[in-house]
Amino acid sequence: MDDKLRLAPEVLDRFRRLDTTCVSDANDKLGLPACGLYRIRPAVPGHCCCGQAFTVHYVPCGSVKGTVGDFLDDVEPGQVVVIDNGGRDYCTVWGDIMSLDASLKGISGTIIDGVCRDLPAIERIGYPIYSKGVYMVTGKDRVYVDAVECPIAVSGLQINPGDVMMADDSGAVRIPLEHAMEVLEIAEGIASTEARIESLVREGVPLKEARRRTGYHKLQTHEEHT
Repeated sequence: MDDKLRLAPEVLDRFRRLDTTCVSDANDKLGLPACGLYRIRPAVPGHCCCGQAFTVHYVPCGSVKGTVGDFLDDVEPGQVVVIDNGGRDYCTVWGDIMSLDASLKGISGTIIDGVCRDLPAIERIGYPIYSKGVYMVTGKDRVYVDAVECPIAVSGLQINPGDVMMADDSGAVRIPLEHAMEVLEIAEGIASTEARIESLVREGVPLKEARRRTGYHKLQTHEEHT
């Protein structure tokens, strides 16, 4: 990754303490465009990932039949592989061998605008992968990688190399690199407020009152400054 795009490890550690819902709410609070990747779901629930994006773009094969997964050798530990397969659901671009290799390399996870396969093996490996579904047909000789580390799209949202990617059982989000710090700070505040509400409710405070005390109803609302 270009050093100009690289976030400090401690910044990513702070993101890892959050969940996707707080980040989505922070995006709304700041009045930024949507960050949620629509219809992207965990292939195997119970995992999460967070890291900077390594982007991959696929196109359908014609007379040219290129490679499918060799780009993994270029991904750095801690990065999230984000694949733009155009939402194609008739062939997969990720399976068990790639999951094993990515896991051994310390790659944080994979997000696919498309489908994956080999779920039993992926579950045994414990590798975090998020996609729009599962289908067993290989992408070999059907699609190929035509570019990496370039702007791509997932669920209609542009993702650039170095953007912060997070995914958990609620879905996946992207945080543009240029907004990473302001989103992080707002999301941490939201998480702290929600923890306070939970504490009050456990103490027996009525939910309505707990929300009033903590300003819950304005927590995600963007306020225009004039």
